[in-house]
Parts: sequence; C-alpha cells; structure tokens
Amino acid sequence: MTKEAIPSLLAGPILRKTTSHEINLWLATRSPCSVQLQLNTAADKPQSYQLSPGQDGYTDLRVGEHLHIVLLHFELSTELPIDQFIDYNLLLLPHDQSDLSWQPLKQLAPLLVHAQQSLPRFQVKPKVDSILHGSCRKPHHSGTDGLAQADQLLADLQSSSPTSNTEWPSLLLMSGDQIYADDVAGPMLQAIHQLSNILGIYQEQLPGLDNHGVDTSSDLYQHPKNFYQRHTLLPKNTKQGVIEALFSGAEKPVFTSVNAHNHLISLGEYILMYLLVWSPTPWQLIHLTTPEGLNPDDLKRYHKEKLAIDEFVTLLPAAARTMAHLPCAMIFDDHDISDDWNLNLAWEQAVYNNGLSRRMIGNGLMAYCIAQGWGNAPDKFTPTMLNNINQSLQQPGSVQHDLCIDELIRFQGWDYDWDYQPALVVLDTRTRRWRSESDANQPSGLLDWEALVELQERLQGKDSVMLASAAPIFGVKLIEVIQRIFTFFGKPLTVDAENWMSHPGTAKGILDIFRHAETPQNFTVLSGDVHYSFVYDVALRGHAEGPHVWQVCSSGIRNTFPDKLLKTFDLLNRWLFSPRSPLNGFTRRRNMRITPRKPDHRRSGQRLLNAEGIGLIEFDELGRPKSIQQLTSAPYSIAFKRVEEASSWE
Repeated sequence: MTKEAIPSLLAGPILRKTTSHEINLWLATRSPCSVQLQLNTAADKPQSYQLSPGQDGYTDLRVGEHLHIVLLHFELSTELPIDQFIDYNLLLLPHDQSDLSWQPLKQLAPLLVHAQQSLPRFQVKPKVDSILHGSCRKPHHSGTDGLAQADQLLADLQSSSPTSNTEWPSLLLMSGDQIYADDVAGPMLQAIHQLSNILGIYQEQLPGLDNHGVDTSSDLYQHPKNFYQRHTLLPKNTKQGVIEALFSGAEKPVFTSVNAHNHLISLGEYILMYLLVWSPTPWQLIHLTTPEGLNPDDLKRYHKEKLAIDEFVTLLPAAARTMAHLPCAMIFDDHDISDDWNLNLAWEQAVYNNGLSRRMIGNGLMAYCIAQGWGNAPDKFTPTMLNNINQSLQQPGSVQHDLCIDELIRFQGWDYDWDYQPALVVLDTRTRRWRSESDANQPSGLLDWEALVELQERLQGKDSVMLASAAPIFGVKLIEVIQRIFTFFGKPLTVDAENWMSHPGTAKGILDIFRHAETPQNFTVLSGDVHYSFVYDVALRGHAEGPHVWQVCSSGIRNTFPDKLLKTFDLLNRWLFSPRSPLNGFTRRRNMRITPRKPDHRRSGQRLLNAEGIGLIEFDELGRPKSIQQLTSAPYSIAFKRVEEASSWE
C-alpha cells in the first residue's frame, strides 16, 4: 500500500481533559502535522489556535514510518463559556504532502459529525448535572456497544435543543478495561499485524523467546504458534514449593489469564489495539482472510469471533463520535495490561523477575500512558518522560526501552482529580497496592497505606465527590465470600480475589475514610470490572446526617457475566444475606447499612443487571444522584429504583 493511500487522520480526535481555559486532544496521524483548532460559540467571537511539531503543547510520538501519536495541549487566551455548545473544527496540514492545503475535520473524519450538525461539539460543564460512565469493552463479545448508546443519547439531546442543553453530560468516565490485552480475538490479532505492516511499525527485539526461534516482533508474527497458541510461548514459573510441584506440575504459566492464547506481546501490538478499538478508519485498510494452519477448534473459534468483530466495527463510528463530543476521563484495570495484574505479591515476583513478562507489562503501561494516561492529567507527564517514551517507540527493545519501562513501573502519578462539582477523584487501584507481608499468595490491598493517606488529603474541603474505583468498594457479599474461601485454600487467582475487603489494612483504611469527621457528605462511588451492574445506597450506622454513599457499578460497555450463574448468585445473595441474616455480622462492613436498588425491568426480585450498555447518572444541586440508569439496546433505559424493604446491616 502506498503512503498516499493511508489517511492523514487515523484515529481521533478524542477530547480529553477540558476546562474553560485548556483543551487536550488525542489523535493518531500518518505523519507530523501542523494543527489548527477553531472554536465557535453562539455568542462569542470565534477563537483559533495553531500548534506545530516542536512547539510547546505539541507532543509527537512516532511509532512507525506512517504512524504518529499526537498529544495536543491548547492553552486558551479567552475563557470558554460555561454550559453552552462549542462547535470545534480541527484542520491538519500534513508535513509529508506536497499540496500545502489544510484538511478540515469534516473531510478527514466525516463520521465524527452528527447528522444534524456541521461540526463536532462539546460543553464545558464544571457543575455536574449528569455523567456517563462504564467499563469493560471487549471487542469480540457479541452484543451492543455502550458507547453507541451514549452516541444515541447525545444525538437525541442535540435534536431536542440544538443551541444549549442542560442535560448534556459533563464527561464520559471509562473506569477500566478499555482494551483486553490478555483476551484477544484471532481476527483482532490478524488486523493488528496487517496494520503493523501497512503503517511500518518499528520492530522490537524480544527477550526470552530465542529458544522458540523468535528474535524480533516480526519473527513472532510469522511464527506457527502466533495464532491461538501464544500461551505456549509465554514464560513459565518454575519457582514453586515442593508440594505444589509434586501435585500440580513442575511449571506454571507466569500469566494467569485463561484466555492468553493471543495475548499481546510487543509494544506495537498494544498501541495498534487502541487504534482499532477507537476508530473505524484503520479497518478500511485491512482485509481479513482466514489464517492458514488453524486446527478445527481454532478455525471454528476464528469464524465465531469474526462475526462479533464485524459487528463491533459497524458500531465504531458511534463510539468515535462519543469520544469526540465529551471530555473523556480514563483509568486502567487489569485487562488493559494483563489479567490479575498485581493481584498479589507472588504474581508480581513471577512476572517482574522474568525478562519477557516484564517487557510485556511495560509495553502495556507505555501504550496506556500515551493512549489514556496523558490526557487525564497532562501536567504529570514531563517533557523528559515523554521524550524517553518517544525514543523507546522508535527503538523498541533497546536499553532505553527497558529503562523507560522501569520508570513507568515506578511511576506513582496515574491517579488524578478533575475540578468539577462534585469533584472527580480517580483512584489507581493497580500500582499503589498494599502487599501482604505474611503470605505472598494473599491478595494485595487495592490501595496501600500511603495512598489511603493521600486520598484523605485529596478529599479535604470537598462537600461532594465522584470517587472512581475500578473495582466496587461495596460489592456483592456472596461473591466476596466465595473469593475469601478460595483465598483461604491458596487459590485467589482462580476467582480473581481482588476486592476492597480482601485485605484487612485496605478495608479498614477505606472505611475509616468514610467515617472521618471531615469527610465529604456525599460520595458517589463509580465502578466497573465485574461485568454486571448494580446500585447500593450506603449509610453509616448511627450517623443519620451522613456521609451518604452511593455505590454505582456499570459494567460492561461491551461485556456481560454468564447469565445463569449471575442469576444464581443474585438469588443466593438475597437468601443468605437478607436483612436479618446473622451472616452479615461476619463481614468487614458490619457498621454500614447497605440497601440495594432494583433495576426497573421484568425480573421482580433481581438486583444485579446483566446487560451491555453505559451508565447515566443525574445529580441534584448538592451533588447527590437523583437518577441512576443503565442505557442499553433493549429496553433503551433501565432505571435503578429504591425499594421499600428493610436495609441490610453489614
């Protein structure tokens, strides 16, 4: 394919942290470009800004001959109006073309514009009336895409009020598993490799695979075990106890995912995955054909996954529009890097002490940094750090690459706050963990003591808070009990035994924050991870005046829990942990009253909702949720309603 056949704009723009005085945009381009940003409001004069490579505010990260990740930070000379639609145009001047003409966004990405509009638009809404939130967007899950439901909502709001709309969400929060690096469909991996060839992604020297005849990422892509057999190439952990070695085999996989057959390995693979899950444009360059040499089971699996991937691609224009119209806040969870990421000390020791697995985790973190992390808090990522990443991208597998990975693994700036009302406080529950000192196989706490102290300081002076935690702080008690049982028998990885109550120090620390005299009066805890949705009203026993806590879990955007199993868990949870059950007294939240809400749909007693979609929360003047819904394909909206029943004391 010739360079001219590759579009100038491959992905984006994605709207990231946006205030009245700054706009941050993420995009992927074929070459370095000069960029114009034009802002138009109904009342004020248009504003225009320009950035070019080498200028402050323009970060160009070169991943291949024809792929640049561009991070744009615009400091505005005139403050933007609040609660008004702002139409914006992005014009590119690619530096690799002879024709020195600016290319407008409507020409570059016409699908980003709603039918009734001429340009994409956004609002600056620091006073939050509503937000959209969700997690767990798995491309080869068969079903709808919650970002498409969000796009439909935005289209409806513009139709009802074209010039201004108070119901326009302040932001879109994606609280984990924006990609599934450890659970990759065969057609997706094939698309990644085709795109790698087309864009000329730089090849990476890979450690620890020479015994398989693999020296570079190019060798890996041509290896006979590249499709559906990658788990056999991944490192094994031979450092086990004598008893375990005797009764369960001498070697165990370092990575614990049961779906690691196509696990991403190279830096290029991680980065290209983001392009393919965020933009329809790269798919126009790809032609998928069935790989040769697949066994019958893998062949059947490939064709099934291909149907789901085709469905996913048809919904990508809607997903891209959503991320171009709302400021997007993001945080990682395990699947963005690998399943069970940092679940316990034993996992960390096995993974980080092996050259290949450490490289894979580092590649995932580097891709996360430039695709997600930077746009959450651009000020945290220094020019030196971004320059180190840029050098690593152009020389993957070099000493500089490994030094940069070491820096990213040590980095403690992934959490962040946005100055909204209520404030958005986003937690890093993956790298700031409280490791067990007595038993490396025990689950780590989701936040260590230092991070909990910092959280208390971050909350001071705030009346209401939207607290983003990838895993629910208040989860389903039955499932947590099952996780505790497996942990007791030394099998925490079997059931992903990571919840806030699994580590006594972290459990006490987070509950003490809710009990603190100067804690905010209203907490809306925003979570995902579990692949089902639910809402709890939480109150402290003996504290009628607060704080008031709402646990809102929206999961998944494109994923679900096994339906029959979830119905069983839901039913048993209501039986075993009814309001008068003595089992409530054995939990760590015994001094808190937990009242589940009922999803407004056909199952009378069900409290857990199993449906792809996106969460929509509307807030009152005090920053308290007044409406909590899940937007799904059918029915379009499912509300979580309070029920008149005795409350459960934990």
